[in-house]
Amino acid sequence: MFQDLRRLTRGHRRWIAVAAGLSLLGSALALAQPLLAGAAVDAATGGRVPWPVFAALAGLFAAQAVAHATARYVQAYTGETMTRQLRLAVIVRLLRVRMPLLDHVRTGDVIARACGDTAVVKTLIAQSLGTGVAGVIALIAVVALLARLDPSLMALVVALFTVSVLSLLAVVRRLRAASHTAQAAEGDLSADLERTLGGMRTVRACRAEPVEADRLRGSATRAYRANLRMAELAALSGPANDLAVSGAFLTVLLVGATRVASGETSLGRLVAFTLAMTYLSAPIYEIFQAVGAVQQGSGALHRINEVLALPVERDQPRAVVPMRRRPPVLEFRDVWFGYDPARPVLRGIRFAVPERGHVALVGASGAGKSTIFALAERFYEPDRGTILLRGRDARFIPYARHRAIVGLVEQDCPLLAGTLKENLLYGAEPTAERDLGRVLAMTGLTGVVAALPGGLDTPVGERGGRLSGGQRQRVAIARCLLSRPDLILLDEPTAHLDPDSERALAAAMREVARVCALVVIAHRFSTVRAADRVLVVDDGVVTDDGTHEQLLRSNEYYRRLAA
Repeated sequence: MFQDLRRLTRGHRRWIAVAAGLSLLGSALALAQPLLAGAAVDAATGGRVPWPVFAALAGLFAAQAVAHATARYVQAYTGETMTRQLRLAVIVRLLRVRMPLLDHVRTGDVIARACGDTAVVKTLIAQSLGTGVAGVIALIAVVALLARLDPSLMALVVALFTVSVLSLLAVVRRLRAASHTAQAAEGDLSADLERTLGGMRTVRACRAEPVEADRLRGSATRAYRANLRMAELAALSGPANDLAVSGAFLTVLLVGATRVASGETSLGRLVAFTLAMTYLSAPIYEIFQAVGAVQQGSGALHRINEVLALPVERDQPRAVVPMRRRPPVLEFRDVWFGYDPARPVLRGIRFAVPERGHVALVGASGAGKSTIFALAERFYEPDRGTILLRGRDARFIPYARHRAIVGLVEQDCPLLAGTLKENLLYGAEPTAERDLGRVLAMTGLTGVVAALPGGLDTPVGERGGRLSGGQRQRVAIARCLLSRPDLILLDEPTAHLDPDSERALAAAMREVARVCALVVIAHRFSTVRAADRVLVVDDGVVTDDGTHEQLLRSNEYYRRLAA
C-alpha cells in the first residue's frame, strides 16, 4: 500500500504538502484562540473590556477560515488531478491490453474499476495524504496545550479519548475487507447491467425480461448488502467519537467548576481549557477519517492495480529484414493456434495471398476461418509457425504499422455512437476525406447518405442502431477502404445485404481487388464464384485451393458445401 501511494503521489507531493501546511496553519490559529479567550474572560471578571483581545480573536477566526478553505480546495484540486491521471492510465492500459485477456474480462466490471474505484482513490487522496498528517500534528499540539493549561484535567480527557480510539481501531480493521467486497459487488452489478443493455433486443425478443430482472435484482441486492455492511462499520465510528467528546466535556465542566470554586484555577483558564478541548475532536476525526479512507482506498487500489498489471501489446525490436513490395502480401507457414493450447483450432495452416486479387475462404462453421483472420490482424499470436507480411515476420512489425497494412471488416460490422461521417473517417488519415465521395460510390452508399435527414452528419445511434444491417455492413467496408490498406479482410460481407446491394458490393469488390489484396470469408456462393482463388478450410487445415469451377470438379467436400 505504501509503495502504491508513493507511485500515485509522484509529481503531486508539493501540492499535498501545501494542503497539509495550510491545515496546520489553520489548526495553529485555532489553538491560539483559547488562550486569548481565557485572557478576555479574566479581564472581563476584573471589570475591564478587552477590546484589543476581541479584535485579535476576530482576526484569528477570519484567518483560520481562509486557511482551512484554501486547504480544502488544494486537497480537492490534487485529488481530482491525481484521479484524472489514474483514470487515463487505466484507459490507456485497457486500449493496449492483449486480446486474449480481454476475452476473459467483464466490460462492466472494468468500467467500474476505471470510474468507481478511482473515485474511491480520490477520497483517499483528499482525506488521508494531507489531512491525516496534519491531524496527527494538530493532535499533538492540542494535547501539549491542554497539558500546559491543566495537567490534571488533561489526564482525564486523554483517558476518555483513549477508550474511544481503541473501539474505533476495532472497527477500522474490519472496514478494509468490507470495502473490497462492496467494490467487487458494484463491479459485478455494472457488468450485469452492461450485458443486459448491450443485448436488449435479444432480451425482449426472447421474452427474457423477468430472467434479467431477477439477475440484476440479485446483483443489486449483493451490492446493497455489501455497501450496507460498510455503512454499518463506518457509522460506529461517529458515536464513539461523539461519546468521547461529550463525556470529556461534562467531566471538564464538573471537575473544572470544583477547581475554580476552590481557587485552584481561574475561570479564564477553565474557559481556555474547555475551548482547547473542543479542538481535540477535529484532529481525531481527521485521523480516523484518513485511516478509514486508507482502508477503503486500498481495496480500490488493489482492483486498479490488477488492471494496470495486465500485459499489453508490445512491439518487438525491429528485424533487419526489410518489407518487400512484391507478392505475397500475406503468408501463413505451418501455423498452429488454439484458444486452449491443448485443443488447437488451426493445425499447420499454409497459404499465401498475392499482392492483388480476390481470395475466398470457404468451410463449415468452426473450421477456423475467423481464427485465421484474428491471427492475420494480430489479435492473437500463433503458438507455432510463422506469419509473414510482405516477406517479413509479422512479430517484428509494429502493431500500428501491421494494422495499417491489413484492414478488417468484421461480420457484425460494429459502429460507434456518433455521426455517419465520424464513423466513416474513424482511424483514417486526415486526407482520407478527399476520397469520401469515391468510396461512398464504390460501396453503394451515395443514395443512402442522400436519404438521411442530416446526410453525413446524421447520428447513427448506439452501435449503429439507426441504420439497417446492410447499411452498417457497407459503412464498415467504406471505413476500411478509406484507410487504404494493402490487404482487406472481409468476414462474410454479404450476410446482411439484399440482392441489389449484394450486386453493388460485388462490383465494388472487383474494383478493390484490382488495387489491393482481398480475402473474404464467404458462405454465399455468389461471393465465392467471384473470387479469383478459393481456399477450402476443414478442421483447422487448408485442404485444397483453386477456382470455384476447379474445386467443384475435384473436391467432394467443396461440392457438399456448395450444395
